[in-house]
Amino acid sequence: MGMFFISGIKTGSARPFRNNDAYTPAAKGELTYTKSIAGIMASHCVSCHRAGEIGPFPLDTFADVKKRAKLIEQLTASKQMPPWKADSHGEFLDENRLTQQEIGSIAQWAEEGASHGPGADSVPMAAAPDRWKLGAPDAVLMPAKPYTLAAEGRDEYHTYVLPSTFTEDRYVSAVEVHPGNRTVVHHTVIYADTSGKVRKMVSAAGGMDIPRPAGLGLPKDGILDIWAPGNESRRLPDGVGLLLPKGADIVMEVHYHRSGKPETDQTKIGLYFCKGQVKQQMHLHALTQFGLLIPPGEAHYKTGSELTAPEDATVLNIFPHMHLIGRSMKVTMTAPNGDVTTLIDVPAWDFNWQNTYWYKSPVHVPRGAVIKMAAEFDNSKENPNNPNNPPKLVTWGEQTTNEMCIAFLGYTTDGEIATD
Repeated sequence: MGMFFISGIKTGSARPFRNNDAYTPAAKGELTYTKSIAGIMASHCVSCHRAGEIGPFPLDTFADVKKRAKLIEQLTASKQMPPWKADSHGEFLDENRLTQQEIGSIAQWAEEGASHGPGADSVPMAAAPDRWKLGAPDAVLMPAKPYTLAAEGRDEYHTYVLPSTFTEDRYVSAVEVHPGNRTVVHHTVIYADTSGKVRKMVSAAGGMDIPRPAGLGLPKDGILDIWAPGNESRRLPDGVGLLLPKGADIVMEVHYHRSGKPETDQTKIGLYFCKGQVKQQMHLHALTQFGLLIPPGEAHYKTGSELTAPEDATVLNIFPHMHLIGRSMKVTMTAPNGDVTTLIDVPAWDFNWQNTYWYKSPVHVPRGAVIKMAAEFDNSKENPNNPNNPPKLVTWGEQTTNEMCIAFLGYTTDGEIATD
């Protein structure tokens, strides 16, 4: 990180969602839950819509699905669900979008009375949500005790130091976050601290955890993971790893938002270490626009930032981030020969569903390429997500009612060779 030049710009627009598939209706009465709908639920819905996960209601049995058949029809027809926010065309892994045939099948099935059909009532599911989706971790870390969050007040950013006992450098292939209380855990940032600075602050405070001190900031490198609802853990490609220096403290920052009643949380993380030879180190760069001054009533506030790559690199994933009044974000790369590649386009931003998008084929960034992030915000009274009524001036900040404008790029440097 830190290898890129950043400057502010005012540019960009979003293109609309596209899905040009046609629906071929089935014969009347042919569509049943067991034959046609349960598989769609299993592939696209129940990973979130089941006990212990973030969906507001379960969809893992026939009774659950039939009861909400009309709602499911409406939400899938409008493409609000499943919540895949990128305007993408097959370039990302785990793209969770329904085909027009699947959308039409749900609608026809619901309109015809949502029949059951022969077979089981339940949807076949993967591992239970309290189990590790990537298998047993090599190390599991968590705060020594639960944290209690009061019912009311401002959002909190709490900092936990999770001392490691690793006596040699390790490379991490994946981090899996298990929020202790999904009601209040908005997101986490996990990074390695070799300075001991955070541990000293905790010791001085006489506790195992502290509210994040103003100005603490994040390291220029050493970020291991950023988790938000919707993010799924994924191992890095073979030969690529995140460096965890020996003796480093693992710092976990948790953003809590309150539920209106006292809550407790004890979020834990699982570390998965690289097994083979590591040839390249994974880095994270934050393409950021701090200078946000979003006037009250402005429905189309445009801003962004750009960077110029000083050396060849390869982008493995991208994670856009804004808050409540974000409208859209688009990141493009213009190569030295003028070719333009869209790295991500989120035309309808949703604060409640923030993905890390992993490319099926990592994107080569040639030296001299310009990467531009263009974002738009809606601070009008017509925006139902605006937390202020009447609208107020909104600036950069860490409260949910403030705003952010970031695109995190996970990348490797082509000329870099990691050492074991």
